Amino acid sequence: MPVHPSEEEAPGGIYEKIAKDPSTTTTSTASDHETHANEHAPNASAKASAAHFQSKGPQIPMNMDGESGKPPVKLSLPLEYQQDLFNELRSEDELILLARGLGLLRVVINLLHSYDAAGNNLIVIVGADDRENGWIGEALAEHAAVSRSPMARGLSQVNTEAMSVGTREKMYSQGGIFSITSRILVVDLLSKLLNPETVTGLVVLHSERIVAVSIEAFIIRIYRQMNKAGFLKAFSDNPEPFTTGFAPLASMMRNLFLRKPSLWPRFHVTVAKSLEGRKKAEVIELEVPMTDGMRDIQNAVLECVEVSIGELRKAGTGLELDDWTLDSALHKSFDLSIRRQLDPVWHRVSFRTRQIVHDLTVLRSILHALLTYDAVAFNKYLDTILAAHQPPPGSTRHNQSPWLFLDAANTIFETAKRRVYSGKPSEGEAPGSSDAFSDSLRPVLEEQPKWSLLAEILDEIERDSYLNPTPRDDSNGTILLMCSDQGTCSQLREYLQNMHFHSSEDILNGDDEPKPSATFMMRRKLRNYLEWKKAFARVSASLFAENQKVLDGFNDQRGNSGGARGKGPPNKRRRVRGGAAAAGAGRPVNSSLQMAEDKESQVASLMADIRPTDADTVHKEEIAVDNLDDMEDYFELYEMQDLLVIHPYDGDMDEHVLEEVRPRYVIMYEPDAAFIRRVEVYRSSHEDRNVRVYFMYYGGSVEEQRYLSAVRREKDAFTRLIKEKGNMAVTLTLDGASADPQEQFLRTVNTRIAGGGRIAATAEPPRVVVDVREFRSSLPSLLHGRSMVVVPCMLTVGDYVLTPTICIERKSVRDLISSFKNGRLFNQAETMLQHYKNPMLLIEFDQNKSFTLDPFADSNSFEKSIKSADDSRDLQSKIVLLTIAFPRLKIIWSSSPYQTAEIFAELKNKQEEPDPIKAVQVGLGLGEDPYVQQSFNTTPQDMLRAVPGVTAKNMMRLILEVADLREVSNLREAELDDLIGREAGRQVYRFFNRSVLDD
Repeated sequence: MPVHPSEEEAPGGIYEKIAKDPSTTTTSTASDHETHANEHAPNASAKASAAHFQSKGPQIPMNMDGESGKPPVKLSLPLEYQQDLFNELRSEDELILLARGLGLLRVVINLLHSYDAAGNNLIVIVGADDRENGWIGEALAEHAAVSRSPMARGLSQVNTEAMSVGTREKMYSQGGIFSITSRILVVDLLSKLLNPETVTGLVVLHSERIVAVSIEAFIIRIYRQMNKAGFLKAFSDNPEPFTTGFAPLASMMRNLFLRKPSLWPRFHVTVAKSLEGRKKAEVIELEVPMTDGMRDIQNAVLECVEVSIGELRKAGTGLELDDWTLDSALHKSFDLSIRRQLDPVWHRVSFRTRQIVHDLTVLRSILHALLTYDAVAFNKYLDTILAAHQPPPGSTRHNQSPWLFLDAANTIFETAKRRVYSGKPSEGEAPGSSDAFSDSLRPVLEEQPKWSLLAEILDEIERDSYLNPTPRDDSNGTILLMCSDQGTCSQLREYLQNMHFHSSEDILNGDDEPKPSATFMMRRKLRNYLEWKKAFARVSASLFAENQKVLDGFNDQRGNSGGARGKGPPNKRRRVRGGAAAAGAGRPVNSSLQMAEDKESQVASLMADIRPTDADTVHKEEIAVDNLDDMEDYFELYEMQDLLVIHPYDGDMDEHVLEEVRPRYVIMYEPDAAFIRRVEVYRSSHEDRNVRVYFMYYGGSVEEQRYLSAVRREKDAFTRLIKEKGNMAVTLTLDGASADPQEQFLRTVNTRIAGGGRIAATAEPPRVVVDVREFRSSLPSLLHGRSMVVVPCMLTVGDYVLTPTICIERKSVRDLISSFKNGRLFNQAETMLQHYKNPMLLIEFDQNKSFTLDPFADSNSFEKSIKSADDSRDLQSKIVLLTIAFPRLKIIWSSSPYQTAEIFAELKNKQEEPDPIKAVQVGLGLGEDPYVQQSFNTTPQDMLRAVPGVTAKNMMRLILEVADLREVSNLREAELDDLIGREAGRQVYRFFNRSVLDD
């Protein structure tokens, strides 16, 4: 397969020495669980019809139950490395690190099916997203049907809070396999709704996301502390996060409560033998040269990236800059890593540096758009970028992005425009003369080089299918075209539908059979672009005029308040350099970078050139709506050999696509290392299916470099992990249950008791009542790590109740700002003062960011200048006003969740423990249920509060009567009047129905 040489040349010997070293293998207590005791008992083989299951490869029978007469469990693991992985997982607990594209989810599904078929297990899946849940549920049902397992129950999802507590408790008591969202699972474990001791095992997906303060690490800690016998399996196919930091693999194993990692890179001996020992897929590698315009734009963008990185180096941030290179800048996480490094000192970073960090993201997106967008769409994208980088009124050139003033930036914009249209030489003028361009433009409409090559490939496949009409294998004659995203899919579908459509002029000027061309599609795109640009200019002018009105009003306010300070007498002329002409001309209002605009006459001539012809109007456009009446009379099913399936890369779901479609031809429109391996696994799993792969990439482009860099980074990550595994110490966790009870009691005695202090010695650990909505943060996990009992409840007042008299409302800085804007914080402070003696407001900062409010101030100089007129709108001023309004309210400042946990421990010292029942009842009316409010989403409520006319009194009526914000925006004025009153309804209706083009 077309892979980087370093991937295949990586030594297998080092892996054999370290990863296969028996001395690193430790015995796990998971094999002692009751589910492992019966898995190897003899079983009578009963044959099940597997015709429906043939697409999954050879079936491996596995006896799972001791009773004779029950059919064996059938697994779909045809390759040797998959079987070795499964046997390892059944025997012990471990972390599986598998290279991308080698079918990690298939191994997980077969493992879950082996437990599901037993019928007496309770398995919990952590970290699965919605797509993975859908695939796992479908695959488990398919396995159960093929294996004829009467006790298999399939997958049950618990992913919404609308499911009642009683329903969840009943589901847990029946057993089965559950995929539960992390926030619901941690609450159910702490409240013993799901008793951890009854859980057979935990399966953790995407373990690379688990850090010490994550909610998934909290779940694993609760499970392992209360359940020593259940198994724990962790999976990941992303090795790069395991190589950052000091001893990252050992730290991850500590977070997962595991001892043994199992590494399976592509160069693993068993993996290489499984994928290369059989017949390989036929691969045709096609290097596509870029056009001169594309190459010029790419070089110009790379020059801008290089200059931006150089500016960051000169900024003197004091950070490690070795990895800040042009090669690493092509990786998608480069700008995120830079921002992560700068976060602790963000308040000391200059505005220019912040701007350059943002510009790197923009430049990388331009590189991606250059290779995926067509010429018209790319030029349109550059127009939006330029409009977004225009500074607000009153700004200076200093506040603009530095890369826009480089010569390379001019090259980017000018070359992109020349790819779409250019000036038409006048009659009698030489093309090179200065007067060669008149008031007319001609369309150029440069096509993407891959389009013509794609047409040639499809023509070759058609000829091959004609010469070999009957397939010689089990695969269909389907063509599978894979690309990066849905936008590229739509672009290719449109091209393939219109590439054989030619106007009469093209047929007259060319051969009888003209070549496939995108002229028709590009002309239509150019017409739409010119109409969009005209409307975009109107919208921009309207928004600019509105901003200018605000600025003029602010300047008038400053002028009236400041008088004539700093100005000359009104009747005295001010001398201007350059005389009256310069004074009359003035500067552009915006002081911005102005690009050369096309004249109206030029645009009119261009529209005349590309106006729809008679053939264009006859050509039927795509049908958007079809009610499918009398469908049998007009539609029929296509034969599989006639299908061309266009699909975006979608991770593990691509394996599902290959199995369902069974393609004979695969065209990779863009390179993807993981999909190449999935084709290898697919071909090696099915010896009776032949696959021909066309591998397309732009030669000498960032696309090729990014692909090779991704393969090299993964290979280097696995090499470092193999070395760390060989030197890693085995983590021995102390079993808290075996500790001496007397020693546990003495640890709770406070020995720092001054004279007259009362002794508070008790074996009961400290308790904290926590609102269930707070489990999105890491603080409950840290409190639990400090041996505090975390009691989850639905609190009406406050977020944390430490003692019967201390209630704390926790706010991150972002949440604090939004709470001030919508007025929610004042209501929360008022209710805390009514029900608690010591109410407190905790303002908590992120541990990886600076402990200051400066980064959260508005960086936009225009908004900052407007807001400075009213100091009460400033965040610090609002906090002062809050303390004046509520003198009893105490404010706690915390630099991180770690410090917050220490503060809570100090506040609870020698204090009584809170009563969870009383904490829940505080603030409720007679007979009111605390769980009613949790069905409302707070984010739409915050948006609704910002709408003019919506108040605290009428908002609840809107929430109860209307389903969502979209329905509110579509209500008629009369309907709003009935709900919230005439005046408020008029304001809400005008807000949602105002045109952006109006003054």
